[in-house]
Amino acid sequence: MTAAWLLAGALASTALPPVMAREPAPKASAKTAVEYDIAFPRPEHHEAQISVTYRGLGRTPIRFQMARSSPGRYALHEFAKNVYSVSAIDGAGRPLTISRTDPYGWTVPAHDGTVTVRYTLFGDRGDGTYAQIDPTHAHLNIPATFMWAAGQDDRPIRVRFHPAAGWKIATQLAPTDDPAVFTARDLQYFMDSPVEMSAWDIRSWTVGDGAQRYTIRLTAHHDGSPADLDRFAAMARKVVAQQIAVFGEAPPYDYGTYTFLADYMPQISGDGMEHRNSTVISMPQSLAAAKFAQIQTLSHEFFHAWNVERIRPAELEPFDFTRANATPSLWLAEGFTQYYGPLAVVRAEQMPLADYIAQLSATLNALLITPARRYGGPQEMSLRAPFVDAAQSIDPTNPNIFKSYYPYGAVLALALDLQLRQAFPKLTLDDYMRQLWRNHGKTERSYRPDDLRIALAELTGDQGFADRFFTQYVIGSALPDFAPLLAQAGLTLRPVHPDAAWAGGTPAKGDDGMTIVAPTAPGTPLYDAGLDKGDVIVSIDGRPVADAAAWTALLAAHKPGDRLSIVYRQRGGERRATMILVADPNQEILLDESLGQSPTPRQMRFRQAWLGPRPLVGRIGPVTSAP
Repeated sequence: MTAAWLLAGALASTALPPVMAREPAPKASAKTAVEYDIAFPRPEHHEAQISVTYRGLGRTPIRFQMARSSPGRYALHEFAKNVYSVSAIDGAGRPLTISRTDPYGWTVPAHDGTVTVRYTLFGDRGDGTYAQIDPTHAHLNIPATFMWAAGQDDRPIRVRFHPAAGWKIATQLAPTDDPAVFTARDLQYFMDSPVEMSAWDIRSWTVGDGAQRYTIRLTAHHDGSPADLDRFAAMARKVVAQQIAVFGEAPPYDYGTYTFLADYMPQISGDGMEHRNSTVISMPQSLAAAKFAQIQTLSHEFFHAWNVERIRPAELEPFDFTRANATPSLWLAEGFTQYYGPLAVVRAEQMPLADYIAQLSATLNALLITPARRYGGPQEMSLRAPFVDAAQSIDPTNPNIFKSYYPYGAVLALALDLQLRQAFPKLTLDDYMRQLWRNHGKTERSYRPDDLRIALAELTGDQGFADRFFTQYVIGSALPDFAPLLAQAGLTLRPVHPDAAWAGGTPAKGDDGMTIVAPTAPGTPLYDAGLDKGDVIVSIDGRPVADAAAWTALLAAHKPGDRLSIVYRQRGGERRATMILVADPNQEILLDESLGQSPTPRQMRFRQAWLGPRPLVGRIGPVTSAP
């Protein structure tokens, strides 16, 4: 995952500050550069015309292929399905024979050492994974757009864009003297470099000092007002500053710049996708319509500039574009990032404290009540990523066996943060992230799972603490008692409805009764009674249940421990069982103030140290509309 660069064709003559050095020219001894060319003669039909030329290939057969995976995604994506009208010529312009024996590539068996392949690409999904082409923009994820020649990964790359009238080019690829031509040092760098061509607007500011002074750029393809973007940029500036404060410094962006490639248009799909020095952030709502909720995605993705892009799992390095890339450490790479996303927003004072606590409450509760922890801990959930990360399959999957490593890891981050503050009053999760930054980020030495435990022991000086945390919560699936941990900050964890009877989900009204619409979860009364998805409830305790209101009233009339007869229709006919109600397991986190209690001064100091603004690191410049 690579570097963040942005250059508008209309602004090509503008002098660039010294920190924004251009990509150095390849050495004379280097391999000949790969040359790409992409144009959009029919954007209304979502098509691009693309060519790629390789020289100095010798005379052996050469295979061209499309990726099956993409940086930041962990499942397979069949990008080749949107490629067609493929042809090839040699260095003299003579047509070449192409053979195709599998769905993913094309082979040129004979040539003169130079091969140009031309093809049409269809793209109409705008997010961090795919490509979208229409009259308003070309939003390109590189693996979904460009094919490459096998075995030629270390060649430098030059790509010429032909943007439509009024479009500007935003990308992390390095610019050249030609405003339509950009470069990458190799295939890994190129594949990690998304591109947005549109009439985007821009806001930028600087962070850091001296040789470590960088430009943060927010480019937005949106249908809101300039004032909306001004407001959003001001929010982003504060969040970026709080993220930098966690690590004590910004990452050394390869070309002095980090770029947010924001798309907030009706045809876009909601997403966020990290790259080494840029990120795609998208939502089909405008900034105003979403009430600027996009700030949380921006915060999450920016944290990835440290965590996963430089503090990087060894299993993802180098990235293999031909298969699913999996690591057992997504609970940290994605989960800890999920924790810091909203945390940075509340620290930047861009989210009310009550809203943050409500969000934290929902995340914690979902993990406390999930049955998935019966089937594995966070490492196991991380390894299931290829099956769930935007992956699709026809056959149903048991939803009870998986809990996303995003919220799972976020809860582990919360646990470690509060446990560190409790057991080691001078240490926090911020210190642990800085330890990982020193060990693996600044050095860009990728980590194995056990390196994370070693770093925690180094930080605390307590091997036993580190061993227990990883054995119980990372390898195992236990969770700590959160009530005393949260109480340190004047927060109360309590049952939402402690005396209410609960059956495990509300059925939906169907044509002939109440129907179970989702698989029931192990440990719930409905599951233990033998009911599952698709079953129709005929009666409970001898009475029909007509709708959701009747279901709610039924539960309200009983208490935990009550035994109710239930008649239901299942595959194979009508069945009878006994359902034993239990107490509602859902829990919530509340500010003590909302319960009429006054936190102690110590609790308020703890809360402020945890959720209050961090001291800023380095200089943070003002937001401008300059490129």
